[in-house]
Amino acid sequence: MNHPTMNEINVETLKRWRDENIPHTLVDIREPYEREVSHIEGMHIPMGDIMQRMDELPTDHPVVIHCRSGSRSAAVTHALTAHGLDNIHNLKGGITAWAERMDPNLEVA
Repeated sequence: MNHPTMNEINVETLKRWRDENIPHTLVDIREPYEREVSHIEGMHIPMGDIMQRMDELPTDHPVVIHCRSGSRSAAVTHALTAHGLDNIHNLKGGITAWAERMDPNLEVA
């Protein structure tokens, strides 16, 4: 599923934001069993709950949505953006890309 107008960032941008303390909120939308294996901090709101919990997402700085590979988070980013949130970004490649390029010791479920 490709959303050409969707905001998307890569893991290098996320790392820079983290390193430079640029305000952002990271939201893991994977299932609890996936998060138990590994996570990269941030909030945890499973994909099935995110639309009902939109009000928990900050609106004053970027929110980065991630899943395992980036496809579920792309769908969630599109849905949240369609509901009027303009600060939502998909993490391209998800936690798998983070593990491959930023933290090779991170095990991904």
